[in-house]
Amino acid sequence: MAGLPLSELDQPLGQAKRARASRPYARWLWRGLAGGLAVLFAGLILYAALKRDPNGGEPIATAMIRERPVAPDIAKALPEPAQQRDDRRGPASASQLETESGVTVVRPGSDAPGAIIITVPDDGAVKLAPAPDKRLVERTRHGLLPKIGSDGATPAQVYARPLGPAPAGKPAGRIAILVGGLGISQSSTSEAIARLPGPVSLAFAPYGAELEKTVQRARGEGHEVFLQVPMEPFDYPDNDPGPHTLLTGQKGSDNLDRLQWVLGRFTGYVGIVNFLGGRLTADDMALTPLLRELAGRGLMVVDDGSSPRSLLASAAAKAQIPALKADLSLDTVPRPESIDKELQRLETLARDQGAVVATASALPVTIERITRWARTLEGKNLVLVPVSAARGFRNPSTTGSLR
Repeated sequence: MAGLPLSELDQPLGQAKRARASRPYARWLWRGLAGGLAVLFAGLILYAALKRDPNGGEPIATAMIRERPVAPDIAKALPEPAQQRDDRRGPASASQLETESGVTVVRPGSDAPGAIIITVPDDGAVKLAPAPDKRLVERTRHGLLPKIGSDGATPAQVYARPLGPAPAGKPAGRIAILVGGLGISQSSTSEAIARLPGPVSLAFAPYGAELEKTVQRARGEGHEVFLQVPMEPFDYPDNDPGPHTLLTGQKGSDNLDRLQWVLGRFTGYVGIVNFLGGRLTADDMALTPLLRELAGRGLMVVDDGSSPRSLLASAAAKAQIPALKADLSLDTVPRPESIDKELQRLETLARDQGAVVATASALPVTIERITRWARTLEGKNLVLVPVSAARGFRNPSTTGSLR
């Protein structure tokens, strides 16, 4: 066995294999190729890091943008740039910027669901006096109530919208419109404030949420405001105007307390206007103590004209209270063609009487028709005026209401 040659299975591993010839040049060739690839890859990474092309290789063009010079008179009216603010104040919030620039933004939400309303102020816009004026309020258990100032100033005078510059030439007539029912629906209220012309007066119900904030926004847009006071209609309680309604008869013994509750809902209003109230406004005994209270607080009284038996305006005038009775309602039939017809009638009355007063509700169709119609007045030599100013433009032959 010892002399027999070893089989392939008995030989030590690797000893029967032929030794391969050594090729040093091949090893250097592979090493050089790997090194070159590494250098190329590193170069690509360095190029990308330095270049950082944000356009991903897409074609681009470069244009020079120059700031257009602003006229000196316009520059004076512009708000101070944010970067020039006092550093101690810190960065300005969006609401601060809106307040300082005069821009009003109503964002989507409870005020205007699904819509953004941006109102840019007119440089020539009429500004109302700030409210509340400390001279004209007293603190009570019902909130801040209006009063006559120690200097004789009244809310009817101070909170009224100024007329502004007189129109060129003598207008053929003046028209005052009081849009009521505001403060309940936030979307309709925001639309009315933003879209209706500034001279249109607005009347707010006492039951809305955040009334003070909403009313001040309306006044900031140039609208003078009135307070709607719920009064007993003939079909009460089947037709109930709401809590704290002023009543006739024995139930009216606490009317003064109810009236003060209503008067304390917000500040800055010129006067009051009835909401319903056919029965109460026809009862002179029920009206007398209420009008005495209103006279002592320096407020104006407007009769919305809904009841032909109403004594509100005439009784207020006898009590030395500035008072008006509306001539017509624009949207008794809330259809575009009917509203347009009443607006045409309003123009005729304005030319005949010198001044005319109309009431309307804050319905979307009403707001849209009034806004569209108001743009045509200048060409007709007719002028919109606030309700507080309409009394001064009546023809001498006009008595009682503006009829």
